[in-house]
Amino acid sequence: MEYIRDHPDKATKRDIAKAFGIRGDDRIELKRLLRSLADDGLIEGKRKRFTEAGDLPPVLPVTIFEQDSDGDLIAEPVKWENETTKPPRILIVYSSRDKGRAPGVGDQALVRITERGIGNDQKPAYAAKIIKILPKRASTLLGVVQMGAHAEALPRLVPVDRKQSECEIDDLGGADHGDLVEATISKIGRYGLQRARVTNRIGSLKSEKAVSQIALHEHDIPHVFPEAALEAAQDAKKVDPSKNREDWRSVPLITIDPADAKDHDDAVAAIADDDPANEGGFIITVAIADVGYYVRPGTPLDREAFNRGNSVYFPDRVIPMLPEAISNDLCSLKENEDRPALAVQIWIDAHGRKIRHRFHRIFMKSHAALAYEEAQAAIDGKPSERAAQVLESTVRPLYDAYRCLLKERGDRAPLDLNVTERKIRLDEDGKVADVIVPKRLTAHKLIEEFMILANVAAAEALEAKRSPVIFRAHDAPSLAKLEGLRDFLSTIDLQIPKAGNIRPEHFNRILARVKGENHDLLTNQVVLRSQAQAEYTPDNYGHFGLNLKKYVHFTSPIRRYADLMIHRGLITAFGFGEGGLSDISEDGLFEIAEHVSATERRAMAAERATVDRLIAEWLADKIGATFFATISGVTKAGLFVTLDDTGADGFIPISTIGNDYYIFDEARHQLAGERSRETYTLGDKVEVKLVEALPFAGALRFEMLSEGKKTSRHHVFPQRKGRRAQARAKRGGPPAGVSRKIKRKR
Repeated sequence: MEYIRDHPDKATKRDIAKAFGIRGDDRIELKRLLRSLADDGLIEGKRKRFTEAGDLPPVLPVTIFEQDSDGDLIAEPVKWENETTKPPRILIVYSSRDKGRAPGVGDQALVRITERGIGNDQKPAYAAKIIKILPKRASTLLGVVQMGAHAEALPRLVPVDRKQSECEIDDLGGADHGDLVEATISKIGRYGLQRARVTNRIGSLKSEKAVSQIALHEHDIPHVFPEAALEAAQDAKKVDPSKNREDWRSVPLITIDPADAKDHDDAVAAIADDDPANEGGFIITVAIADVGYYVRPGTPLDREAFNRGNSVYFPDRVIPMLPEAISNDLCSLKENEDRPALAVQIWIDAHGRKIRHRFHRIFMKSHAALAYEEAQAAIDGKPSERAAQVLESTVRPLYDAYRCLLKERGDRAPLDLNVTERKIRLDEDGKVADVIVPKRLTAHKLIEEFMILANVAAAEALEAKRSPVIFRAHDAPSLAKLEGLRDFLSTIDLQIPKAGNIRPEHFNRILARVKGENHDLLTNQVVLRSQAQAEYTPDNYGHFGLNLKKYVHFTSPIRRYADLMIHRGLITAFGFGEGGLSDISEDGLFEIAEHVSATERRAMAAERATVDRLIAEWLADKIGATFFATISGVTKAGLFVTLDDTGADGFIPISTIGNDYYIFDEARHQLAGERSRETYTLGDKVEVKLVEALPFAGALRFEMLSEGKKTSRHHVFPQRKGRRAQARAKRGGPPAGVSRKIKRKR
């Protein structure tokens, strides 16, 4: 804590490790210690740099927003992520002797904090000197054109981001009413609305392309390849099979992917092991597209792949990490096409335990490209003409080997959550036709287990070679989240071990106990929310969810930069020739890991936002319709619900739920009526009515039609120790520590 306080500009995890001489596996303990301090509210992590809780970094951008009665300029941070507290006030220290123009209200500046803790809520808590006044740049807006009510009125731009203000448009640039456009601010006046100029007409908001374009702009996802990258992809030549490669074209490898897949980056095969010492065992082969051969470190292709970090998947298009000439052609393991690959052979015993593995750089040919449904139908006795040709040579041995792997999975006991995945189907015009829950087939699980096995082999191989590695790590739940889960489980008479002894199997036992009962969905959701977020990191602290000590991502280098780094490491470690890992420092490895973790989160957020907007647009003409739903979130402000048939998410404000005082019970994930004793709990099945749909924001608002479940007064006001709490309960008020929302009558 003293180090962080004294070195606010040098307090990243790496800085702290260097300062205290922490190396190797001890970094994992440091990570847990820092997380514990953060959970206790003692420190905060901002851009991987730690500060005391509520403290500002030494250098930051600010906005000057007022001049106080003494004539001093007051600023606040440009970004402030703590929604529960106001941003701190910063006194700008400026002298006429300072270089550059004088700052003023409305300016943004880069400042250095010179004093801390000098004020209170009313007076500035910090003082800062200006390093540089930031230039006022024309900002880009994404919005929808709305024509004026009469001919003389200027058209308006309604921004997609509700935090931005409307603008008048003085140059439509060919856009029309209802078009989604990009625009730049052309004039900022002292009075009235800002003026904007349309720079790019994207199209009608009703098209899926426009909806996904919103997400690209909102999350700043690069989607146009630089000319240098496109030229490099077009100039790429097919691999010469005679150079540093084994010819495996006769091995009956096949790909099993979604029916609409355009890139195929993994192929699989299996045969029974004829070694008498391994009776009942198998030799599994996993071949992965050799992207490292085509995408070399430091090239235009590599720079753009790193910039993107991963591919982004929207309902009707993909924003690929690599140009299609690479991802959909040269590196895609197409049926009956010769392709370069990295392959791993894995020997397993009759119980699915891995005995050994061996990596190869090969030249291969996929003998069949099967869809998941096609592979499953073949093993179920209804093979297609294509699947029938590889049924005995590949498909059946794959399923036999998978049954062995299931034994090992049962012993390992990874986290087994029941999480449904919904998929949007679009019509020919790019509009939502239906929302479905795809059936999870054995074929899906088979490929998943084979990929996990290959990823483990890659992690073990690189660690044995002492190669630089970016692990795919997943930490155990934090103490704070475990306490929240423990509070919830106590309300349904279940327990979980104390932190330090927790393993995935403990969660699985709880999930098995509630399977098929009223608490099934609720418990799955609460357990899911208690889990940490997986990340890429050079620190190996294992994968809690999979219950594995070593794990990397190796199997998807076409769409994930982290996998490409693993391929390069294997090429160098085993002397496979061209396309290996360049010299990289420990700090450089951390920077790559942090970057690809951030781009993964960015992609997930963009994909979710696009789905939300598409469904909101689809439901916009169904105002007043009723739906069956499940309560998926409970807050002081109201209830989040998920529609059962579409998976659409919406909100019910607490002010619209009956005419009662509602008490928020955080431990039970519940709202309870003070007089009616009706409760609404996470996981409850309810009926709701759609009252508002905002396609721009992807937001839906519902009205509750179902009555809450009746419960006892003791349940609404659980007994609390202390005379004051007991007295409040007798007066009819909630006990200490329980929130109450007062309802407005409709």
